[in-house]
Amino acid sequence: MVEETYLSDSANGKISGHLTWPLLSVTILTSFGSSMSYGYNLAVVNSPAEYIKDFYNETILERFNQSLTTHRLLLLYSATVSVFAVGGMVGSLPVGLLVAKFGQKGTLVYSTFLMLLATLLMGFSKLLRSPEMVILGRFMSGIHSGISLTVVPMYLGEIAPKNLRGFLGLIPSIFICLGVFAAQVLGLRELMGKEKDWPLLMSLFVIPTLVELLFLPWFPESPRYLLIQKQDVAATVRALTWYRNRHSSNIQAEIEEMQEEQRSLASLETISVFQLIADRSVRWQLTTVIVISMAMQLSGIDAVWFYTNRIFENAGIPEAYIQYTTVGTGAIEVVAGLIGSLAIERVGRRPLLIGGFSLMGFSCAGITISLLLQVPGMHYASVACVVGIIAGFCVGPAGVPFLMTAELFTQSHRPAAYIVGGVLNWLSNFTVGFVFPFLQMSAGAYCYLVFCGICWTVAIYAYIVIPETKNRTFMEISQMFSFKDAARHHVSHDELQLKKFKGYGTLENSATHFESSRFF
Repeated sequence: MVEETYLSDSANGKISGHLTWPLLSVTILTSFGSSMSYGYNLAVVNSPAEYIKDFYNETILERFNQSLTTHRLLLLYSATVSVFAVGGMVGSLPVGLLVAKFGQKGTLVYSTFLMLLATLLMGFSKLLRSPEMVILGRFMSGIHSGISLTVVPMYLGEIAPKNLRGFLGLIPSIFICLGVFAAQVLGLRELMGKEKDWPLLMSLFVIPTLVELLFLPWFPESPRYLLIQKQDVAATVRALTWYRNRHSSNIQAEIEEMQEEQRSLASLETISVFQLIADRSVRWQLTTVIVISMAMQLSGIDAVWFYTNRIFENAGIPEAYIQYTTVGTGAIEVVAGLIGSLAIERVGRRPLLIGGFSLMGFSCAGITISLLLQVPGMHYASVACVVGIIAGFCVGPAGVPFLMTAELFTQSHRPAAYIVGGVLNWLSNFTVGFVFPFLQMSAGAYCYLVFCGICWTVAIYAYIVIPETKNRTFMEISQMFSFKDAARHHVSHDELQLKKFKGYGTLENSATHFESSRFF
């Protein structure tokens, strides 16, 4: 049973809360409706790949009386896979404007109509003999995912009390894994993995989208958005009362914490991407977002999701068992995601990030070795390495980057930071989806060493640069990075305290200084 209580340590000025039904419900609803659709679309093209290629070849033959060459067919299919990422990149660009106008909840509700359109395009593509409808449908679903993948963690990060921000922030990653798993299971030949069913298989993501469209409008907007952006105190109190506990005596304390941030940003409006890039005070936060956002996709996980069957085929797995092996990896994703969400508030963000990328790096190196050593039973090692990549990703790198983007920036900088992270995330997604088949053809087993090097580089960066943000307010996290800038420029402790008092409010205690400098 979810405990509907809300606690506060007033002596230390710390606000903490227990999970309430409304908070859990909106987290599951947005994750199911948006994040799960994203995961489903990542993996759904894997199972019907040959059917889609045959459909493309047949329609081109009907139109032009000429078949596609193997190379052109591979190019067209790679475009179908990677255009999803192009749509995601397009969708992530206007997020700042959309959130400023409609709020996080409103943006999620309106974006669901893009998925309804994508469903119609892909569902009727075979009937109307139009490969263009498949590609356009993938593009439209990518736009939706580009919006929701940015807005969902922003929304959940703002409505959650700080001691639950990590747990709730990783629930979307669990649903991404569930979406991938659902696509793999439904793609089995015994279910919908048959030639006649692939358009329906490509369109089933409409179900979670409709559920979100029906129920999300009944939930309140982010209290932080209502207070800082809209300056509506009454609506803020109503939203907090809904998400916390109506009998809580600490709603006022949480509002005061938001007002402190509002006062520190009184002379600032929501900044643009160019202003964010030019702002030297957030250089380390921005660098961190850039590194971890690109690493999410360049780690090799997209190659595994998009081309799982081909990887297992090259590893020597018998064709009859490939689809079941793929489903098994999907189950591992879900379990790893659950472990990450339960562990994040105990071990913190930083260990999950470092450990996840390190495991992925070792696993990528292991795939190269297993493919080069063609000895009996080595294909089992390939499967184990693929599982290692998936488990390492889902434990930490799948959700922590989105969570940290919300935590590293204050309200004025957060939308622009999400745009930067989202664009780079999707650009990297497109690069892997489009280039990997050709990289695999040219480099063979050595192509996985590229992913290995990226994973280990990011793990080292996280160990050296990224601090732990568990159980800290947004203002405290900003102060932690300010200490790093102060150390670089030899600012005295008294000057820094005065600067923080004017810009962000006083430090909560001396432990903030100690723990922040520890990682820098």
